[in-house]
Amino acid sequence: MRIVVNGQQKFGEEVLSRLLERGEDVVAVCTAPDAEGRPLDPLKELALARGIPVHQPTTWKSAQALDLMQSFECDICMMAYVLLFVPEDVLNAPRLGSFQYHPSLLPMHRGPSSINWPIAMGAGKTGLSIFWPDKGLDEGPILMRKECEIGADDTLGDVYFKKLFPMGVDAMIESLDLLKAGTAPKLPQNLTEGSYESWFGKAEARVDWSQPATQIYNIIRAANPQPGAWTTRDGATLQIYDSRLGTSGPAGKPGQVVAIGDESITVAAGTGTLEVRRVRAQMGKVAVADYVAETSLATGHVLGS
Repeated sequence: MRIVVNGQQKFGEEVLSRLLERGEDVVAVCTAPDAEGRPLDPLKELALARGIPVHQPTTWKSAQALDLMQSFECDICMMAYVLLFVPEDVLNAPRLGSFQYHPSLLPMHRGPSSINWPIAMGAGKTGLSIFWPDKGLDEGPILMRKECEIGADDTLGDVYFKKLFPMGVDAMIESLDLLKAGTAPKLPQNLTEGSYESWFGKAEARVDWSQPATQIYNIIRAANPQPGAWTTRDGATLQIYDSRLGTSGPAGKPGQVVAIGDESITVAAGTGTLEVRRVRAQMGKVAVADYVAETSLATGHVLGS
C-alpha cells in the first residue's frame, strides 16, 4: 500500500518511524514550511535521513497542492498532526482517502486546542479520535476513538506526552491495519452532541483570582506548559506553572499572598487557596523560592491587582 504521511513534529516523526519499522511503502512526506530560527522539523529530518521525498506546501488550497497529492498515486494519506486546513479534493485524491489524528473524543472539543479545554473545564477524561476529515473542521466520520483519564493533578504536558501521544501513534497504526483488512469504519459524528472551541491562548490562560481555587487550578494545569497561565505583580507579567490546591491556610482577599514556605507560596482565591511552586518572570522559569528571594515577595502582596 502506497502511503503519504502529512504531519509534523515529534508525533509525525514517531508515526513515520513506526511505519518504516514495519516496512511500509511510504512514498512521500508532507510537512509544514520551515520556521526561521527554529530547528529542523523532526518528521522532515527523519524522512530526509531515510531518503523519502519531502514536500512543504505553504497552503493546500491551490491547484498546485492538488496536483502534488495526485502525483503521489498513493492509496492513503495518514495525517499525523496537521495544522494547515486541507480541502476535500486534496483529502480525496488518494485512492482510499485520508484519515487524521485528533486529540479529543469527537465530536467533543473540535478545534485547535482540544487537549487544553477538557482540562480547563475540569473533565475527568478525554481521549483521541482517528477520523476521515471532510470540508468541516474536525467534522468527518469516525474511524476509531480511545479514552484516557485526566488525573486530578494532570497538566497539559502530562495528558499529551504520557497519554495522548503514545496512544495516538498506536491508533494511527491500528487504523492502517483496519484499512488494509477492509474493516475501517466511517461512523458519522452527531455534531449536536459535541462542541467546538477555538484557541486556548493568552486571554484564556489569565488567572482570575476571584474564581474558586479549583477553577484556577484547572486553568493552570490546562496551560502548563503552553501557553502558560499568568497573572501580574505590580504591572509585570508573572506566569504560573507547577502548583497545587491549598489544603488550608490563612484567609485573604483574592490574589493575596497569605503564606510563604520553603517550596511554595500560598495565594488566596475567591474560595480556597492555591500553592504556587514554579513561575516564570524576568529571570526566567524558576522555583518560586528563587523568585521570592530575587524579588522580595512578602505575605500581604496582592497578585493580579
